[in-house]
Formats: sequence, structure tokens, C-alpha cells
Amino acid sequence: MFKTGVSDVRMDVQVTANDNPVRGLKADDFHIADEGQSQKIVYFAHDAEPLNLLILLDISGSMQTHIDEIAATARQAMDYLRPGDSVGIMVFAKTTALHKEFGDNLAEAARQISSAVRDHDVGTGTQINAAVVDAAHYIAANAGPVGRRAVLILTDNLSMSYRLTDGQVIRELDKSDTVLNAIVVGRAIRPGPQERYTDPDQSPADVFHLAEQTGGEAVRTEQAGVPFAEIIQRMRMRYTLAYHEPPSTPGTFRHVQVTLTESARLRFPAAAIRARAGYYSE
Repeated sequence: MFKTGVSDVRMDVQVTANDNPVRGLKADDFHIADEGQSQKIVYFAHDAEPLNLLILLDISGSMQTHIDEIAATARQAMDYLRPGDSVGIMVFAKTTALHKEFGDNLAEAARQISSAVRDHDVGTGTQINAAVVDAAHYIAANAGPVGRRAVLILTDNLSMSYRLTDGQVIRELDKSDTVLNAIVVGRAIRPGPQERYTDPDQSPADVFHLAEQTGGEAVRTEQAGVPFAEIIQRMRMRYTLAYHEPPSTPGTFRHVQVTLTESARLRFPAAAIRARAGYYSE
């Protein structure tokens, strides 16, 4: 088990090649730079820590079909998890509701997905950013001090921010040490830069951006079931790295870059890395 101290920066890192997890990397295969300065890795693990996964389901509008698709493959998806992993389920539309608390009964978690829509009245309309913040707060309060933390959101990405900017959402995810992953379905599109309006009430949601900034992945699909299992598999196979936080002014954002060393790149030339873009210093 691993628990970082207050002076450690923790990085949850995904390495894939052709969408398949890259296994067998060691600590000396990675390089971490904090504001451009090389850092010594003081902790390293691969597929060893428990995973605390909160499945966040958009139950607005016509999402029932897509929820049925992931429910049909949920048992297969849970097979990628391990004893000690914990899964919870939260639903949202205008507001959020906790459908299933964190627990290690993975078969029950798979079974509970299908009833998520009919069991809750969360209003009309969709507020994605607010739901993600609620998910981050739930994880911070309930995930416990050890293990990796992740949200997997299923949504059509059709929402306005309603006074919660992406930056605010990313900060809450970072504070709870949580990676956001997304399955984006239906009529979803990724808003372009010209659509990022100055008025927070008129800024469209962008789970693609939230995933990128926290080190997760976002998959656009017409059939949600297959990517649901695949993302959980890749989530389970991520690497954990930590280094001591350099001296800095509390509350400032520090940029972090995780790369493979030259020798690792030669062994895995097609490798792609996902890791959070940085953190707020304490």
C-alpha cells in the first residue's frame, strides 16, 4: 500500500501503444520534470495499488440506451478489477445523487448500473461540471487514504458550465487526487476554442478537456459497452509515480511533464503517455 506525504506529488500515469496498456516498465524508464526541472522518483508501482472507481452516469434525456449498453458489459468490465478495488455509482442531470456507495462487491456494482436511471429524480437539464465537482468531493471524503482514484463519466457532453469553469473543476479533481475518464456518446461534439465564451453561463461543457488535464482519456463512441470495459482495463494497468514537491509559493499551479526515457522510447516507439498537466502547490 502507498500513501503520499504532504510534501509528495503523486502522478497516476497511463502508457499505451496502439490503445493497449504497456506493461513491464520500471521507474528508471520514466522522466518527470516539474516546471522544467528534473525530479527524482521516490515511489513507483504498477498495477499494485487498489483502485477507487466512481462511475458517474448522465441520466438526462435519451441516455437510457447507452446505460443499458454498459450494463450489458459491466460484469465483463468488472473482471478487469481486483480484490480490494472499490466501485461506487453516482448519477446526475441537473443535480447529482449517489446510487451506490463505494464497496468491493464488484458483481453488485455491475448489477446496480442497470437500475440507475429509474431509481433517481435528478431534475431536467444537464450540469456536467457541477456533477464532476460533486464526484470529486465524494471521492475526497470516501475513498480513503490509499490507492488510486478515478472517475469514469458516461455522458453526451451536452451541457453548459453554469458558473463552474473547467479550471475550477480541474482544481477540485486535482485536490482529490482524481483522474477523470470519459465515454462520450450520442450527439456529442467537442466544443472548439471559439465556443469557449467569456461568460461562464454560456461556456459549453468539455469532458475531453477535463480528461486531458487530469491524465485520463475520453473516447467518442456510438456503442458505449465496448469502450466501458476497455477503459476500465487500461485504468487498472496504470503506473503510479511520486516525487518530493519542490519549494514553491502555496496555491500556485506547477506544470509537470512525464515522459519516457530515450531507452524506453526505443523499446516502445509507439507509446503514448497520459498524466495530469500539473498540480497546485501546498
